[in-house]
Amino acid sequence: MNEEIRNLEPKALWNNFADLNAVPRPSKKEEQVIQFIKSYGEKLGLETSVDTTGNVIIRKPASAGMEDKQTVCLQSHLDMVHQKNNDTVFDFNTQGIEMFVDGDWVKAKGTTLGADNGIGDATIMTILASKDIQHPAIEALFTIDEETGMTGASGLKGGLLKATIMLNLDTEDDHELTIGCAGGIDPTATGNYEQEALPANSIGYLLNVKGLAGGHSGMEIHLGKGNANKLINRILFQASEKFGIRVSSIDGGGLRNAIPRESKAEIVVSQESNEAFKKFVAEEASVIKAEYSVTDPNFEVVLSPTDVSGKILSKDFQDKLLRVIYACPNGIYRMSPDIKDLVQSSNNIARVLVKDGQFSIQCLTRSSVESEKMDVARSIQSAFELAGAILSFGGSYNGWTPKPETPIVKLMSSLYKEMFKSEPLVDACHAGLECGIIGTNYPKMEMISFGPNILGAHSPDEKVQISSVQKFYGFLLETLKRIPKK
Repeated sequence: MNEEIRNLEPKALWNNFADLNAVPRPSKKEEQVIQFIKSYGEKLGLETSVDTTGNVIIRKPASAGMEDKQTVCLQSHLDMVHQKNNDTVFDFNTQGIEMFVDGDWVKAKGTTLGADNGIGDATIMTILASKDIQHPAIEALFTIDEETGMTGASGLKGGLLKATIMLNLDTEDDHELTIGCAGGIDPTATGNYEQEALPANSIGYLLNVKGLAGGHSGMEIHLGKGNANKLINRILFQASEKFGIRVSSIDGGGLRNAIPRESKAEIVVSQESNEAFKKFVAEEASVIKAEYSVTDPNFEVVLSPTDVSGKILSKDFQDKLLRVIYACPNGIYRMSPDIKDLVQSSNNIARVLVKDGQFSIQCLTRSSVESEKMDVARSIQSAFELAGAILSFGGSYNGWTPKPETPIVKLMSSLYKEMFKSEPLVDACHAGLECGIIGTNYPKMEMISFGPNILGAHSPDEKVQISSVQKFYGFLLETLKRIPKK
């Protein structure tokens, strides 16, 4: 199936993407892909090293006649988000991605594609191996664990890189030149709860909210897509109030940086309330489906009879839990007053797991303003602590302050207009890019991020546009030709 990918143009780039996607590379499990990239550089005879964090650095001298140009760092991350549809049998730790061509798009069978940021990696690999591309001296930086903590960028020490310009290849719209991004922090609420025995004469059900579109919890948070954890909580809250249902377990969402698409809960309801409860679920599902008909047309609620074998949450804890999830901010918190249409701060309730007397709720809070990021985090902390949870914060990283007047921004803006006869969108994005973190140790390095059209990143609907990859690649090669002198 991947053979049709290898026939796409530019063939060297797509071949590298196919080779890369044959290597398992989920976040925090990048050992195989680190060795793959390291071996790639060594086979080319290029100076190759792996730093103490696991980032791979490959250096290539300037092509003939380009020795007087500034050194450029080409940067992408090696890891990918591992998400799949529930009915897809796939092991991200052992299997390569199964890709196929659909018109002008490359997609994956039931899983994330890894174009984020595999297309960037494959592009850099192609330039490293080329013998006829004009380019200045290059430092190729392949970072690890971008998707779940930015630990590769955070662990990159100052002084390792000599480049004065960094081209980050991790933007997902080919008419954008990104010059700033949001920072983030990971709030996690945990705790224990009292359990009770199943009430007599009760009927068990599995409530399943599914079919939501999901997507990137930063870049797509403004689209108003349904959050499975919030929507199932909406149903459970009302059913608890109206029919006295009792919850045995909740299991929803997955990775912090993905808008949750599915959530399920084991519940019991009394025999006398059973028919009214079933009618309510059907009616509420219709209401929610109408609300989300544009953003999530495949949304559905499935209520299936099941034998609930475990215990249930105590009534007191169930009431607190459903209320705190209802109260927790989700989605846009504030739009930027400075940059039109830019989300400034947001939160994603990414993962809810309540089972066997223990619970964990994971969020990802983003903001391009550090003080506001912490303000949102504290609001989440306040809500969950009222429910008796312990709040911890991890994975904090800084945003990237836009600098629109730097020479590389001016160069690429002008070049884009020259090549494509239109103005690029020079802006900041509501996602975590590694530029802000790397810039902490390399404050004088000029930075810009760009890339091809990638839709549905962080979801099994992820796809990359073939014609856009060609556009992006040509733009990058022309940029390398025009890098300023030292």
